[in-house]
Amino acid sequence: MLLSALLWCTAGWATEVTAAPEDEPILLGPLTREEIEIAMPDWILAEVQARPDVGAAGAMVAALSGAEVTVFLGTWCSDSGRELPRLWRALDEVGVLDPPEIRYIGVDRGIKEPAAYVAGKDLKLVPTFVVTRAGLEAGRIVESSPDGIERDLLALLRGERTGVISGSEDLEAERDGH
Repeated sequence: MLLSALLWCTAGWATEVTAAPEDEPILLGPLTREEIEIAMPDWILAEVQARPDVGAAGAMVAALSGAEVTVFLGTWCSDSGRELPRLWRALDEVGVLDPPEIRYIGVDRGIKEPAAYVAGKDLKLVPTFVVTRAGLEAGRIVESSPDGIERDLLALLRGERTGVISGSEDLEAERDGH
C-alpha cells in the first residue's frame, strides 16, 4: 500500500512524498535541490564522486542567461541519481549552487503525475532536461547524457545541438547528428 502525505507547498503547488514499495521516497511536483538532497542522501555521495568538466560547467552557467532548463526527474530512478549529482557537482565547482534558470519537477514512476507539469511534454524517460529559450524548446537530454551533462547542456544552450540528446539506445532514432 502506498502512503501519501502532503509535505510542503512550493510556488502554490503541493509537493507530495509517497513511500515507494522499496521504502525510497518519491517526490512529486516542483522541488528544490535541497529538498531532493535531504530525501536522497545517496545522491550526495554520487555528487562528491562526480568529476565534471569544470570549463564546460562555467561556460554552461554563462550560457543559461535567457534560457530555462526544466529537469523532470524521478527520485526512484537510478539515471536521475546519476545525472543530477553530476550537474550539481558541476555547478558547485563554478560556485553557482542554485541558478534560477534551472527548475526541478519530480514525477511518478508512470511519468504521468503531477499532470499539471507533465501534460504535453512528451516525456518517455527520466531524467529529461528540457532547454527552452523564448518559450520554445531548443532541445532535451533524455535518460543519460553521452558527453557529460554539463557538456550536453552547454551544447543545447549555445544552439550547437538541437533535438534529443541521449545515450539511451531506445532513443537512438530520435538523436540528432553530431
